[in-house]
Amino acid sequence: MPIKYARSLTNPDIHVRNTRHLGFALAFVAGAANAGAFLAVKLYTSHMTGIISSVADNLALEKFDLVWGAVGAVISFMLGAMTSAIMINYARRRGLRSQFALPLLLEAALFLAFGLMGATLAGVEGIFVPATVTLLCFMMGLQNAVITKISGAVVRTTHLTGVVTDLGIELGKLTYWNQSSPGESGLVVADRERIATLTFLVLSFLIGGVLGALGFKQVGYLATLPLAGLLIFLSVVPVVDDIRNR
Repeated sequence: MPIKYARSLTNPDIHVRNTRHLGFALAFVAGAANAGAFLAVKLYTSHMTGIISSVADNLALEKFDLVWGAVGAVISFMLGAMTSAIMINYARRRGLRSQFALPLLLEAALFLAFGLMGATLAGVEGIFVPATVTLLCFMMGLQNAVITKISGAVVRTTHLTGVVTDLGIELGKLTYWNQSSPGESGLVVADRERIATLTFLVLSFLIGGVLGALGFKQVGYLATLPLAGLLIFLSVVPVVDDIRNR
């Protein structure tokens, strides 16, 4: 049963319910990674809006070293999304069932490497922070592209601005008082299922952030290993299926 469930989460013919479950899991991973990254390098590595804003601020303040660091973070996030798109389209054109699983498996491998090598690299002056920011931004871009493709751009997991906006819109519909007036057409009706989905995405990100921060505080970089394990569970079954079928 767990294998069947794991296989269904990244199935190209994914059911909307499984899309939500995958979104919750990836939001949890993103929240944990974001919180851990802030403790490690004092930067939220999935927050491209804030990073690009920092480019403008640091340009005005003539802090060009910080400008180049932020530009590198944005490029890394974009390269992660590009890599995800390339892997998904390559697998799709070859009829592989693991097209959405492959980028998540790559993300798991990068989390494993970061968890096992982070403590060692932390002692290397001048390299650790930019390398960590680059790696984590790449992984967040990789992950966000997967859930964007698989959900048809409906679900996002690495940032919550759009999620909270959509939640506010639906709550506005929910609290709207439909009065019967002559000539008035179209009742305002909230999508309660969407409200539940958006709420759980926010909660998943928050819970991941709390546990990620606590884990990093207690065991350091090894706290990323459970995240790698979760991603492996989400992605490895379709990959094994394709290997067997080939």
